[in-house]
Amino acid sequence: KNFGAQFAYTMDGGVEGEISYENFNASAATVEIHGVSVQPGSAKDTMINATNVGIEFDRMLPQGEKPEHTEGYEGFYHLVSFNGNVTETKMKYFIRDFDTEGFQARAAKMQEIADSLNEKYGAGTVEIEIVESYYNMCEKIKPCMQLIEYAKKAAENADIVPDVAPIRGGTDGARLSF
Repeated sequence: KNFGAQFAYTMDGGVEGEISYENFNASAATVEIHGVSVQPGSAKDTMINATNVGIEFDRMLPQGEKPEHTEGYEGFYHLVSFNGNVTETKMKYFIRDFDTEGFQARAAKMQEIADSLNEKYGAGTVEIEIVESYYNMCEKIKPCMQLIEYAKKAAENADIVPDVAPIRGGTDGARLSF
């Protein structure tokens, strides 16, 4: 409504002829780990090293589902930052998946890991907050696929071979579509 148009296209750094109407569903997850520091000489069965728990958390995620191991429509968990010490560790992840069910399953997996570690080390050791960022614009575009056909025809009319491909990231189009 704000554009005064029935539909609009965004252009964002793709290669010539690329037409994308699918992108990741995206969330950011913050994992905070609260450890227990004691004198190392008497730490047996008492110390909970927040850094080690953070490493354990990351290793409990499917190791093949990280950006460096995925392509195309494969989703992933992306560890963006890891900062901490014995008493406090904070990790930030990006969760990405094209499929809505897969996207929700990834968030649930992270919560399941946090719950498991809290059972092992004590309630409140691992806190997780997952905030959804944007969604796959495909959900809004599929009911009006003629828009993609218009874009393909426009490319062809300009002697450009259209290449329909998903965006392995986010886009202004996702936010505008929703």
